[in-house]
Amino acid sequence: MSIHPKILEVTDRIRARSEKSRGLYLDRLAASRDAGPRRAALACGNQAHGFAACGPADKAALKGDVVPNLGIITAYNDMLSAHQPYETYPELIRQAAREVGGVAQVAGGVPAMCDGVTQGQTGMELSLFSRDAIAMSAAIGLSHNTFDAAVFLGICDKIVPGLLIAALTFGHLPAVFIPAGPMTSGLPNDEKARIRQLFAEGKASRADLLEAESASYHGPGTCTFYGTANTNQMLMEIMGLHLPGSSFVNPNTPLREALTRAAAKRALAITALGNEFTPIGEIIDEKAVVNGVVGLNATGGSTNHTLHLVAMAKAAGIQLTWDDFSDISDVVPLLTRVYPNGIADVNHFHAAGGMGFLIRQLLQAGLLHEDVSTVWGTGLSGYTVEPKLGEDGAVHWHEAANESLDEKVLAPVEKAFQPTGGLKLLSGNLGRAVIKVSAVKAERHVVEAPARVFHTQDALIAAFKAGELTEDFIAVIRFQGPRANGMPELHKLTPTLAVLQDRGLKVALVTDGRMSGASGKVPAAIHVTPEAAAGGAIGKVRDGDRIRVDAVNGTLEVLVDAATFAARPLVEEDLSGNEFGLGRELFAMFRASAAPAELGAGVF
Repeated sequence: MSIHPKILEVTDRIRARSEKSRGLYLDRLAASRDAGPRRAALACGNQAHGFAACGPADKAALKGDVVPNLGIITAYNDMLSAHQPYETYPELIRQAAREVGGVAQVAGGVPAMCDGVTQGQTGMELSLFSRDAIAMSAAIGLSHNTFDAAVFLGICDKIVPGLLIAALTFGHLPAVFIPAGPMTSGLPNDEKARIRQLFAEGKASRADLLEAESASYHGPGTCTFYGTANTNQMLMEIMGLHLPGSSFVNPNTPLREALTRAAAKRALAITALGNEFTPIGEIIDEKAVVNGVVGLNATGGSTNHTLHLVAMAKAAGIQLTWDDFSDISDVVPLLTRVYPNGIADVNHFHAAGGMGFLIRQLLQAGLLHEDVSTVWGTGLSGYTVEPKLGEDGAVHWHEAANESLDEKVLAPVEKAFQPTGGLKLLSGNLGRAVIKVSAVKAERHVVEAPARVFHTQDALIAAFKAGELTEDFIAVIRFQGPRANGMPELHKLTPTLAVLQDRGLKVALVTDGRMSGASGKVPAAIHVTPEAAAGGAIGKVRDGDRIRVDAVNGTLEVLVDAATFAARPLVEEDLSGNEFGLGRELFAMFRASAAPAELGAGVF
C-alpha cells in the first residue's frame, strides 16, 4: 500500500528543514568511515593497552588486526529491575563473538538511575540531565577508537535516549541495541492505581500501599506498564535497531539468552570488515525518525519522547518539531490499550501479537516507511515476524499472527480504539505545550476553570490534604522546567488529581515540568515553553485567572485581558534550594545551558 500523504508530507518537510544539518552529519560520518578499521591507526603501545587484560585467544586475535572487535556499552546495575539481567550479558556476548571469529570487550559502563525510586524525591531533579550524562559516558567508552561495532545494553527512561545520542555521535560504527525484556506480570495495573488513590485519600495504610507496589514491581525486568522504558523498546524495534520481535521477551529465559547471542553476532556481521556494512548513522534517517513518531502515537507511548525523540534526531542532524508529532498524531490511529491507556500490561500486548502484528498493521495502512535500513538487513517488512526458540537452541523467526489474539489490547487498524494517536500540540498566550489524551475521556479534552498556582507538587498535595481543593480548578505548577530544577517528572500528582477528578471536579494540570511516561486520565498540558525560569508567560498567571486547556482545537489560553496580562510582571522565585544536595551542585552547568523543552531540553 502507498504511504499516507500526511506521513510523506511530514517526512519531506523534516528532510527539507534538516538538509544542511543532516548533510554536515553525513559528511562527518563518511570521513570517519573512510579512515578504515580503527585499530590500524593505533600505535603498538595503544594496542597493547587495549588488549592487555584479554585472554590468550582474544589477545592473539586482536594482535592480528583482522578480526572484528565489538564494544559493549552497558547500563547494568542492581538498582534497576530492568537492568539487573544485564549482569550476565557481557560473557554471553563474548562467547557469541568468539563463535563467529570475533572479540567483544566491555568498552564502558554508564550511569542508570531508577525513576521509580526517585519519583517525588530530590534525586528526580537529576533524571532528565542524566540522559546527556549517559551520552557523554558512552562516548568516553567508545573514544578508545578500537571497535568495529558496538552493542548497547539499556532499557529505561533516560538511558536508551542517552545511549542512542552517543551511538549516533559515533555514527560511522554499526550499533545494535539489546533489550532484556519486561518482568512477568504481577498485581494488575488498575488494582495498583486503585490502592494508590485510596492511600492519597487516607483510606489505605502505608503498609497496604507498599504491599501493592511490591506485588506490582516484583522481579527482574522492565516495569510492565507502558511508560517511557517500554516505549523506548518499541522505538528501538520500529526504528530498526533491535532484532525483530526481541523487545518484550521476558528476562532469564532460553529465548532471551538466544536473542542476546544472535544480536551480538549480527553486530559483528555488519561491520566494515564484512559485506553488509551498516553504520547506525545511516539507519537513523528522516524516515526512521518518522517511523518512531508513528509508533509512539499508535501505541499511546510516553510523553517524555516529545523531548527525547527531538534530542535523538538532533544527534543525527535531523530537526524534529512538536508540530511534526501533532500532525502525525492526527492521522495515526491508536491500536493498543496498555496501562495507563488500558488495564493490560506489555506482556499482554506481546502475547496478543506484539510488535510484529503492530508493524504489519501500520505498514498495510501506509503509515510507516518500509524502505528503511535496519540492523537486520531488511526493510521494515522484515520486522513483521516473531522469534521462536528452535530445537537447536538458536532463534528462528516466523511470520507474526495475521490477527490479534486479544483485540481489547491490540487492535487492527479497522477496529482502532480511536482515530488519532491522542498526542496534541497546544499553543496560545501561555506558550506551547503538549498533551496526551489517549487515556483521557472525551468529555475532559476541554477544561476551563480558575487557576490554582503552586511552585511545587508538594504544595498542591498539602492543599489537598488541608481540604482546600473543593471546586473546579486548573493546577498551574511552575518553575519545574529544565533551567529551574532539571524538569523532574511530577508523577506524584497523579493519584491526588485523579481522586479530585473522580469526585466530580473538573481538573487539569498546566506545567513547565514533565508528567511522566505514565501520563494518565487527568488532562495535563506539560512541557510548557518558554518555562517560568526563562521568562515564560506561565510566570504571569495568578490564582483565580481563568484558563482554558483545549485539546480539541489545540489551544492553551489564560482568559485575561491581553493588555492587562502583558503588563503584569513575572513572578520571581528563589531557586537556590534546587542548587545543592544529592549531587545537584554538579549539574549547575546543565541547568544553565539547557535548551527549551521543544528543542529537547538538552545541553548539546
